[in-house]
Amino acid sequence: MNTHNTQSTQPLDYDFDAKHIWHPYTSMTQPLPTYGVIAAKDRQLTLEDGRVLIDGTSSWWSCVHGYGHPDILQAMEQQLHQLSHVMFGGITHSPAIELSKKLISMTSDNLTKVFLADSGSIAVEVALKMALQYWQGRQQSQKQQILTVKNGYHGDTFAAMSVCDPQGGMHTMFGNSVTQQRFAPAPQTPFNAPLLDNDLLSIRQIMKQEHHTIAALIIEPIMQGAGGMRFYSAEYLAGLRTLCDEFNILLILDEIATGFGRTGKLFAYEHANIEADILCLGKALTGGYISLAATLCSDEVALGISDSPAGVFMHGPTFMGNPLACAAANASLSLIATNQWQAQVNAIEVQLKKELSDAIHYDNVKDVRILGAVGVLEMTSTLNTAQLQQQFIELGVWIRPFSNIIYIMPAYNITASELTQLTTAMKHVAANITKTSNERTFISHG
Repeated sequence: MNTHNTQSTQPLDYDFDAKHIWHPYTSMTQPLPTYGVIAAKDRQLTLEDGRVLIDGTSSWWSCVHGYGHPDILQAMEQQLHQLSHVMFGGITHSPAIELSKKLISMTSDNLTKVFLADSGSIAVEVALKMALQYWQGRQQSQKQQILTVKNGYHGDTFAAMSVCDPQGGMHTMFGNSVTQQRFAPAPQTPFNAPLLDNDLLSIRQIMKQEHHTIAALIIEPIMQGAGGMRFYSAEYLAGLRTLCDEFNILLILDEIATGFGRTGKLFAYEHANIEADILCLGKALTGGYISLAATLCSDEVALGISDSPAGVFMHGPTFMGNPLACAAANASLSLIATNQWQAQVNAIEVQLKKELSDAIHYDNVKDVRILGAVGVLEMTSTLNTAQLQQQFIELGVWIRPFSNIIYIMPAYNITASELTQLTTAMKHVAANITKTSNERTFISHG
């Protein structure tokens, strides 16, 4: 096990943490174990006991440049001393202007308007509100429904939750408080496979029958993330764009997990050579250093909203356009603009295919999926997250399974040896799973 000396720090109060602090998707009476992290550098997390773990998740897919990148730290430090926060109502500032210019220049040509939000879930909330308000401005206020596909995940706030998978998501927990949306079957055509004849049939039928009430379709392009790390056909995505045009429905693409290079394209929609009417971005936007998200839309969507009875877009978070977050995002996107990510992601994909493909022969492995900087082992049964988490830590890596999925989405600048340590641990654990958990597993980041 790798260890190194770390600066002494006050011992973490794990007992207080377990009794009083909520962690994601955990019980307060039977919480999952937590591990104290006292430092992070490059691709490594240092635990309180001195052990060093190779991070395979890049902190829920966001820290694509690794931890402690000097360019991002310098940008944040400078901004912190100059202007850390100011309300965005009636005020603007250089970091937000610069960031919006970057986003408009790097996304598709039709996306010209930028709303800077707090988090990915809020970016989705904003997108859904944009769609509903747009149709009010186009005198079609009956368009109130959102269409999506099963196995999707778009966030945990209420509107975002309403378009997550209705079985694997949290709909049953909150009953009628969750808006009832329209769901079509999840895409079945694998990535890089010819489009199955009937894959778009159900969604076409729904649109044909109900297009007069459907405001928008929302989907994660190419990769359904927390719904099972499923990769689907670019032809399917292109088909959705055609159907939305045919039936006068807005297309919202949720690139919060896939944006900024994760699937091998700068944005996953580029695999299908299409444009969104509304685009949601987050996670890697700031390199994972501070929370920020963005929702972009076309001129037409913005005009429709302006023509609505309100005359303005009805959303305005306190920390909208936060200068410190915008400074981090500008530094992160400047790193992306050097295009090193293209070679890095390609190298990760090649190595993942080389080192993970043979796991398909393991008795416990149902499928092996790899795309860009994403490597997935789908297991035959639900996993015991706490048990496997401990096993991975003992192997010197941070890999957090969920449901029946063992996956990695590492930082783009990970070294070959670090990646090998991750894939070796994945295969070791997958080959030796002896016990499964019957606990209820909700769609989440994992």
